Amino acid sequence: MNVKNIKMIIEYKGTRYSGWQRQTNAPTVQGEIEKVLYKVTGQKISVNGSSRTDAGVHACGKCINFRADISIPVERLPFALNAHLPKDIAVIDAQLAHIDFHSRYHAKGKKYVYNIYNRRFPSPIHMDYCWHVAKKLDVQRMREAAQYIIGSHDFGAFKSTGASNPSDVRTVYTIEFIENDDMISMEISGKSFLYNMVRIIMGTLVDVGLGKKNPEEIKDIILSKDRKNAGKTAPANGLMLKEVYY
Repeated sequence: MNVKNIKMIIEYKGTRYSGWQRQTNAPTVQGEIEKVLYKVTGQKISVNGSSRTDAGVHACGKCINFRADISIPVERLPFALNAHLPKDIAVIDAQLAHIDFHSRYHAKGKKYVYNIYNRRFPSPIHMDYCWHVAKKLDVQRMREAAQYIIGSHDFGAFKSTGASNPSDVRTVYTIEFIENDDMISMEISGKSFLYNMVRIIMGTLVDVGLGKKNPEEIKDIILSKDRKNAGKTAPANGLMLKEVYY
């Protein structure tokens, strides 16, 4: 046997899927990729993902890997898989990795983008990729508030109720806001994130942008470690995993 560890970068529109992780009774991105790998190779292959995106969340730089003894040249794998994958999932790169490489456990950080369409009326064109916020946002206030989030903190106030972790301490490296006409994009990078953490951060910063919270309140929300003090969980469709660092 000549078992290879193959690393791939994939891109997908998460609208139709119940998230990344394989489920028995719902379509998932992992399930579709494993189904097509079986069709192409004749082998049942289990795929590792760099993160578990939720239902409706998109990705344009997600890293995955799997080990298999296959004869198809690695550089031809994207062509072979894309010929059978649904149009909303694509493999954009494939290469050999060290046999011990694991896309999740070896990740040093991730970058997410959250998009808001900020105008009075919604956009049918952008609706699958943005949260429509009709009232005008003060992005400068959002930038000020975001500075309190950067760094290592206990982010217990910014995780979904009921989610359990050995520790809620996470490190956020950067938060940037990019404005392009009616589109407001928040780019956030960090070592790792709690369940729904990015979406709750976005929901809280939107409260700041709408004048419902003051920028300096973020400090107290973090110290409280209480989910009730943070904002709503922003909709899944505005979130995209942009990049995974190794």
